[in-house]
Amino acid sequence: MSRDPLGRAPLALLVPAAAAVLILLVPLGAMVLATDPGSLVDALGTEALQEALWLSLLTSTVAMLVCLALGLPLAWLLARVDFRGRRLVRALVTVPMVLPPVVAGIALRSAFGRSGLLGEPLLDATGFAFPYTTWGVVLAHVFVSLPFVTIAIEGGLRTAGTAYDDAAATLGATRWTTFRRVTVPLALPGIAAGMVLGWARSLGEFGATITFNGNYPGTTQTMPTLIYVARQSDADAALALSLVMLAVSITVLVALRDRWLVPA
Repeated sequence: MSRDPLGRAPLALLVPAAAAVLILLVPLGAMVLATDPGSLVDALGTEALQEALWLSLLTSTVAMLVCLALGLPLAWLLARVDFRGRRLVRALVTVPMVLPPVVAGIALRSAFGRSGLLGEPLLDATGFAFPYTTWGVVLAHVFVSLPFVTIAIEGGLRTAGTAYDDAAATLGATRWTTFRRVTVPLALPGIAAGMVLGWARSLGEFGATITFNGNYPGTTQTMPTLIYVARQSDADAALALSLVMLAVSITVLVALRDRWLVPA
């Protein structure tokens, strides 16, 4: 084992770092220890869990496809184009990250509700309304996850730099060709990181979803909303459902980390 040329890590840094790890891990460990194995087995066999888990995975995945289609161009714009108001746009993009979830749901209802700014003309023109539908869940997930995806991808684009983009331009490549063949391939680790971060945020979304869409089994009831309902009547069932959610999240993040998120 090679010695660190800077010497041993000081206790003044190790102690708070260890405390941070404990703060993050102890609640999760306590939840695992508190879960009754029998309740876990019973929960796994319920139709409600299977429907909610499938809906969570489906809506989170669809939301991430939408976030990629919208967030990648937006991140490129923020990272590569110097335009007036760029700082303001970046600030506005991050606003949903700090909004209370219930406020996010109310904002969605104001815009896309049946009598909302965009929802009413959409309903009049097509007969379709987002609230209380699975597409409404996807919309809520996109609203809360898109800032995470955009900011993470922008960071990946900035890390990749512009040297190769400039070289491609001197060889006659258009900006669109450079984007497809140079910029995106070089920024793939950052793009993947943004997608995973956004997917995890989407999977755990609760406040905006239940405020905007309610909690209807098979249609808008995701795993977080199912856990919320179960917690009010059966604490053991809520623990079991939470453990399933924890297991799914950890499995996906661990599986993707070694492949995409750690640079070679």
